[in-house]
Amino acid sequence: MQLLPGGASRFAAAMRKRRGTAVVLALCLVSLPRIGAAVPSFASQTGMPCSQCHVVSFGVALTAYGRQFKLNGYTYTGGDSPFPIAAMVQGGYTHTSAALPEPAAPHFATNDNLSVDQVSVFVATKLFDGLGMFAQGTYSGEDRHFSWDNLDVRWARPLPNFFGTDAVVGISVNNNPTVQDLWNSTPAWAYPYITSGLAPGPSAAPVIAGGLAQVALGATAYTMIHDHLYLEAGAYRGLSDHWLGNLGLYPDNNVHMDGASPYWRAAYQFTRGEEHYFSFGTFGLSTKLKPDPTVARTDHYSDFGFDGVYQYTPRDGPGTVNVNASVIHEKQQLDATFGAGGANNPTNHLTTVEADLTYAWRQTYALSGGVFNTGGSTDPTYFGFGTSGTPDTRGYILMLEWVPFGKTDSWARPWVNVRLGIQYTGYTRFDGGTSNYDGSGRSASDNNTLFLFYWLAF
Repeated sequence: MQLLPGGASRFAAAMRKRRGTAVVLALCLVSLPRIGAAVPSFASQTGMPCSQCHVVSFGVALTAYGRQFKLNGYTYTGGDSPFPIAAMVQGGYTHTSAALPEPAAPHFATNDNLSVDQVSVFVATKLFDGLGMFAQGTYSGEDRHFSWDNLDVRWARPLPNFFGTDAVVGISVNNNPTVQDLWNSTPAWAYPYITSGLAPGPSAAPVIAGGLAQVALGATAYTMIHDHLYLEAGAYRGLSDHWLGNLGLYPDNNVHMDGASPYWRAAYQFTRGEEHYFSFGTFGLSTKLKPDPTVARTDHYSDFGFDGVYQYTPRDGPGTVNVNASVIHEKQQLDATFGAGGANNPTNHLTTVEADLTYAWRQTYALSGGVFNTGGSTDPTYFGFGTSGTPDTRGYILMLEWVPFGKTDSWARPWVNVRLGIQYTGYTRFDGGTSNYDGSGRSASDNNTLFLFYWLAF
């Protein structure tokens, strides 16, 4: 499903194209573009402008206050008339360097498309002392269908005397591993925050990068000790066809999880002076999936990630710098797929690397860039979407944005928010090749995409 602050990752968005096995196809169907936004109802609740929580007035990237607000269960107050409902609309114009072989979605052309990519409704509010929620339902303009989207219900409690120090403890019930995370270096809320639903994307991604989004439900327990050490652990279970149907999804969306899938997260954050913020961490997920639910054998995916964040927020300066980086390594034990002839190798691996940098001036203008790289095993059957039999993809993203509202003195604050931008995605390698990667003469650079987007929250 589409994500509010991602969302699924850009790599997860691309998993829709993967055709190597039935389980990967199922992952594809539930993985749409990473897309996100701030929620004006939280600004109404706190009495603060959107820029209090978000680096560029409204959007995804969190400030120190925003991380504390989420850590403490979305329960900060201070607004005179809090209203728990908000909405969002996103879309734009998509142009690729060469027309796609076929339309990316029904009712669209092979190139030069205008679209409304998603319309979302949110319930985002404090429920009781210590308990808050963020819930999203989304209408996809590409699929022309409405379903549930991201969910994060949190209970949190500060402990002023926790083994001689202070701490916050909490529980998150959510439907997308990493959607509960506080940092923008893990898949659900990672850069570039918004992408076109009609743009080509790479065909391979780790499961943690959106593969279980909205088809699983889990609970994790967490603590932040002395505002430095963050620890979290929990597990996810797959939803039945019946429950997926109740939530607007289909039986084909079911990835058929086998048992509980453990998730873990650890991070350490610190500051140097008042201007420099750092965090370093690790996260992971282990899940077993059944490509054929009538067969007992499973495929086992083990994801291990490492991430880091740097923020520079000068006390008297108008500009801020934000840097995020992550590495995710996935080990794939393909007992079911290999046994059914869907892979040449009984085990494969996949590694993704992402890094991005954003400079924001007065939380109004933002210039950013990011790089990404995916590499993995050679397996012509499992990674059969390209002629090389590898998932190798690499490229870059450049983006310029204008965010006129969301500040303290903005018109109609906090209920009118606009974000306009130009995004360019370039590929130096795509699905294992640079030229003729798909056997039909298409080059990696043919997938280079210009996306002119609008992003409204109200």
